Amino acid sequence: MTSARTAAIGGERFVPVPDEIAAEYLLLALRLGQRIEGLVDGYFGPADLKARADMEPLPSPDSLVADAERLRERVAREVPEPDRRDWLDRQLVALGTHARRLAGERLPYLDEIRLLFDWQPERRPDERFHESAARLDDLLPGHGSVPERLAAWDEVLTVPESRLPALVDWLLATFRDRASEAFGLPGGETLHVRFVRDRPWGGYNWYDGGLRSRVDINLDLPVRLTSLLSLLAHEGYPGHHLEHAWKERDLVDRRARLEGSVLLLNAPECVISEGLADLGRRFAVPGDGEIDLLAEAIDRAAIAGPGPSSARQLAERAVAVAGPREVLDEVAVNAAILRHADDRSHDEVLAYLVEVGRMAAERAAKRLEFIEHPVTRSYVFVYAEGEALLARWLEAVPAAQRAGRFARLLHEQLTPSAIAAEIEAGTGRAVSGPTTTR
Repeated sequence: MTSARTAAIGGERFVPVPDEIAAEYLLLALRLGQRIEGLVDGYFGPADLKARADMEPLPSPDSLVADAERLRERVAREVPEPDRRDWLDRQLVALGTHARRLAGERLPYLDEIRLLFDWQPERRPDERFHESAARLDDLLPGHGSVPERLAAWDEVLTVPESRLPALVDWLLATFRDRASEAFGLPGGETLHVRFVRDRPWGGYNWYDGGLRSRVDINLDLPVRLTSLLSLLAHEGYPGHHLEHAWKERDLVDRRARLEGSVLLLNAPECVISEGLADLGRRFAVPGDGEIDLLAEAIDRAAIAGPGPSSARQLAERAVAVAGPREVLDEVAVNAAILRHADDRSHDEVLAYLVEVGRMAAERAAKRLEFIEHPVTRSYVFVYAEGEALLARWLEAVPAAQRAGRFARLLHEQLTPSAIAAEIEAGTGRAVSGPTTTR
């Protein structure tokens, strides 16, 4: 294995040579990615491996199943570092599960989720959503049903499209400065934002390697100010962009763990990545400064509230509404289970999102589009489940230590089951999570 140093000369980026384990892992991921659209979300590893996977005949699904099992056995025998061994093992279980599906095996939906993500999602009791709706009933202005008043409140906080570019630039600069102070930034990282339409998601980070990200913001639906804050922290600082940039610098460049140079969807790494991206809002928008930041953003976006409300009054109400609203967003977990495990119809699940989740019909339809999409039908869980798992992990240490603990997520190879084990060992609190053997 060569030195882990990466250099750029004449604009060309040189990648360390992978060891055999990393090379075989990358080839397996790339081969599966040729057969499963969307599985490979990003690749910045050795170009010769990508060329090899592109040029060779497509391997059979059965051979990919066997390759995943053989590599998993090699990892158990040959990888000495416990964290790397555990991470590769969990990822290979997921890749093997994808290969088995290609070979025609059909697993019950929740069993498949457990194998893909090293984690078992939990159905939320509907009473949890009803309680949050009752809180919103007290907090929201106006008259009518909670969904009607939520829709009206969303309209109040909608950012005019003409104001979005300048507002995004200001918020990203603010969040980048805060991330730099709390976690540091790898030198040379860059992030570029684009506005798009006709996508099943609200925002997306495309990581290109070389410490560079493209973040797309979908304008299919109006952009709410509170959602915009969460989106930019999630996709940018200290979320996906900072995570990928630091892991490229630390794990790929410095430690030559080149398995980190392919980014996969529907694998255990996603629970960690989406969980840390959701939790990143706590550090981008600290609780004691959230109202001030929102008030300034309201002024910059030229948002006018009902009646004589000031920007600060709108911000205070927005912060109060956000908590129960976030709980209602977890209804997507139940909706996915209803649709794919309980075999409920499209129309039944759409009605559930509206009636129990209190979503406006347009937003419920967009959410269900994500739940039914061939790639994201599994992925829908990783947001709520990842955030809940990592929040318990953060809150198991004193508040003064949480930024340091969060920083581990930006630099280390961690798995959902390893996080769960740390929680249990540190607090004595049991957490549900699978011990995967296949």
